[in-house]
Amino acid sequence: MASDRSYLEFVLEQLSGLDDISYRPMMSEYIIYCQGKVIGGIYDNRFLVKQTESSLKMLKGASKEKPYEGGRDMLLVNNIDDREFLCSLIEAMTEELPEVKKRKKK
Repeated sequence: MASDRSYLEFVLEQLSGLDDISYRPMMSEYIIYCQGKVIGGIYDNRFLVKQTESSLKMLKGASKEKPYEGGRDMLLVNNIDDREFLCSLIEAMTEELPEVKKRKKK
């Protein structure tokens, strides 16, 4: 099932307090980036984030779900209505994620 663009726009609006949030459509779903780092995505109208120390701590008890068949477990963010919490979560996660590798030019 494809995700609705309106759901993506709602999540992006909730994250609008953060710098450098972007997204990329991918096979009817959306990958979400913060400062160029993949933090999660919108899959079947669910906001799923990567598992990091911070996300596991801040989303205690969150269900672990696969974004697609064969994908790695991610954490389901249920309280997307809480803008302040959501921004805190993404900021903490972004600090923990590795720097983006630069591609070599051909």
